[in-house]
Amino acid sequence: MTTPGLFTRGSWPETARIADVLRRETVGGIVLLVAAVAALVWANSPWSDAYFDLAATRLGPASLHLDLTVAHWAADGLLAIFFFVVGLELKREFVAGDLRDPRRAMLPIVAAVGGMVVPALIFVALNAANGTGEGWAIPSATDIAFAVAVLAVVGAHLPAALRTFLLTLAVVDDLLGITVIAIFYTASVDLVMLAGFLVPLVLFAVVARLAPRAWWLLVPLAVVAWVLMHESGVHATVAGVLLGFTVPAHGRHSIAERMEHVVRPISTGFAVPVFAFFAAGVAVSGDTLDQAFSSPVTWGIVLGLVLGKPIGIVGSSLLLSSTTRAQLDPSIRWIDVLGVSMLAGVGFTVSLLIGDLAYDRIDLAEDVKIGVLAGSVLSALVASVVLRARNRHYREIAEQETRDDDGDGVPDAFQR
Repeated sequence: MTTPGLFTRGSWPETARIADVLRRETVGGIVLLVAAVAALVWANSPWSDAYFDLAATRLGPASLHLDLTVAHWAADGLLAIFFFVVGLELKREFVAGDLRDPRRAMLPIVAAVGGMVVPALIFVALNAANGTGEGWAIPSATDIAFAVAVLAVVGAHLPAALRTFLLTLAVVDDLLGITVIAIFYTASVDLVMLAGFLVPLVLFAVVARLAPRAWWLLVPLAVVAWVLMHESGVHATVAGVLLGFTVPAHGRHSIAERMEHVVRPISTGFAVPVFAFFAAGVAVSGDTLDQAFSSPVTWGIVLGLVLGKPIGIVGSSLLLSSTTRAQLDPSIRWIDVLGVSMLAGVGFTVSLLIGDLAYDRIDLAEDVKIGVLAGSVLSALVASVVLRARNRHYREIAEQETRDDDGDGVPDAFQR
């Protein structure tokens, strides 16, 4: 059996699906960016007290331990919708996507692990001696919506293989992120509540398979599952991923795919932007910036995102290439892999969520926000320079990947 190449072009159906997902994520990334900017503007305006008062307003029944702040509802409640979509994506990738084939799955999985380990090591190296190492996972996340919004501006002609790699990498990255949240950021677990969570989870799986259009059953079951997961002590967003995993993903136009088409706009257009609005707001002043950029937490995040991500992803990909003797696709160069890896350093949504879980102190929370924002923007800028330098080459590949001389609707490059 021949050794599979790295970053080779996939099938046309999978490439078309990836392109459709990325188009929708681009819009979501723009909305996300607008929400984050709006939060920063309001938090630094004469009306900043109103912003922070709104974020701290409590809503919900205290008898169910759900009298949460608005910001907490955004993090625990709305992000569960985002992670439900992540669960659907994961199920789709493992059943019908690139992760189904162990040979093709190896690259994004190894790269994602490398892209998590190296930033974490950088963060720990800077923070372990200061007693602030618990935020080690903050720079390990990739925000695919934010990243593809940048990609739409600077790399519209990026080859299909690299686009597929970026999305698959981000999906695996999200799986690793939610696993880290569940294991390392759970203080205590109520086993009774966790066992109780399994009941609505199983019922949701049955209804999703037998009556996927019965939203009047699915939504209440999902809410009950979320409440029980929240009460168990495990972060409630984990419920979203597990619910998404239960949805069948076999065949064309599967239940998971149809459900994703319905839920993704809610996630990208409402849930994630609202979370970003309440998570990104930080009052920026000379003192705040002095404190942030003298903090090892801030530098651990910035260096983890800007340096750790590309080093981890490219390094692990090179290691895989050397151990398997797999060669890069002829149309791809390592500089292209570096550019995409730098783009993976755009961490936002999950990074801010982990930062919120890692630190209770207000000063450290501000350091996290400034570090994530600075690291993500810097990663985007550096990636833009690298990818723009290769744009002429990308245009040539894009012409090859869209050419359809026989007019059958499938580009010729995917029929060879």
